[in-house]
Amino acid sequence: MENKNKVVQDTFSAAAEKYVNSTLHAKGKDLQALATTNKLTGEEVVLDIATGGGHVANALAPLAKEVTAMDITVEMLESAETFIRGNGHDNVRFVEGDAEGLPFADEAFDVAVSRIAAHHFSRPDVFLQESFRVLKSGGSFFLLDNTAPEADVFDTFYNEIEKLRDPSHIRAWKKSEWTAKIEEAGFTVQYVQRFRKTFDFQDWCDRLDVAAETRTLLQSKMIDAPSSLQQKFNIQYGEDENVSSFDGESILLQASK
Repeated sequence: MENKNKVVQDTFSAAAEKYVNSTLHAKGKDLQALATTNKLTGEEVVLDIATGGGHVANALAPLAKEVTAMDITVEMLESAETFIRGNGHDNVRFVEGDAEGLPFADEAFDVAVSRIAAHHFSRPDVFLQESFRVLKSGGSFFLLDNTAPEADVFDTFYNEIEKLRDPSHIRAWKKSEWTAKIEEAGFTVQYVQRFRKTFDFQDWCDRLDVAAETRTLLQSKMIDAPSSLQQKFNIQYGEDENVSSFDGESILLQASK
């Protein structure tokens, strides 16, 4: 557990500011959908699990009574706090903590959200059990994360390139796997929405300062991929014949306790 946490902390401590400013994280369609799907009345106490750049907490702060932004990486929390406070939100508190051992009492929150983080969790079942524990009866749980396609060959390829780019990546789960896991944790799945995500190759690598030799290997894996994979991930090339972008997917899943 400690080794896993250290890999995550080492990976994101240096990249904190880039994630705050990342267009995909700050302005993704899934974040916009969350704000409209999550029908807050202004009285709710919300938990943002693995807040990262703080985009969920920032988006929900004007709509909730209080938001707790939690992350395992102190540098991420500091960058998120600067970002959120800079936007004038004073109802957000910042807590260091692990998604697989939430430092909160039972039934402490009305809403729990985790966005673009769960693919880093080595024990997603424990994360879901913890999320269930800290939610009040009748509370809402929202999972937003990158997902792998249902076909195993596409699943394997996507997780392989993500792991090569980011050593802290554990697994992007399939939509069907998340649905099963969430219901096994005690939740009832109410709604699932899929989003196409286009990754600019350079930005995707720059965000984590990926080494030149790793970028070359990633390029080779995409360029040499069979036509079925090229088509599935919509791999696009620039004038230099290197990969310029590719498509992935993410989901917004709403469940109730």
